[in-house]
Amino acid sequence: MLTGYLALALAAAFAGAAFYVTFAEQPARLALDYGGMLKQWKASYAAAAPMQASLAALSGVLGLAAAWADWDWRWFLGAVLILANWPYTLLRIKPTNDRLNAIDEATAGPDSRVLVEDWGRLHAVRTALGIAAALAYVWALS
Repeated sequence: MLTGYLALALAAAFAGAAFYVTFAEQPARLALDYGGMLKQWKASYAAAAPMQASLAALSGVLGLAAAWADWDWRWFLGAVLILANWPYTLLRIKPTNDRLNAIDEATAGPDSRVLVEDWGRLHAVRTALGIAAALAYVWALS
């Protein structure tokens, strides 16, 4: 079932990218001064947002197609988990993204650092959803 394998590959790519951001990039950016931290966050966000949104959407659609083709609820579970990143991001993370994007790097300070720290905790949930989706897809393949 090619559809299922593609759903898994895209969920794994999403999870891997999110894991990297959570456990490598976020700690590194927090070691920078306020302006550098915010500048790095903005550049990373601009590059990562379209990529991760596309991976989640494509994986979810393929997972739903696999669920329909196999009549296996485990594919549906994986699709729901990966697609949950969309409403979670729009409802929980976007307000923080908007606040961070509105701050000029020249005026960044302790408040912007708190926002970046909050963003990191919120983003960790995306990592968990990606990993859970990939695991559900692996389960469906077994």
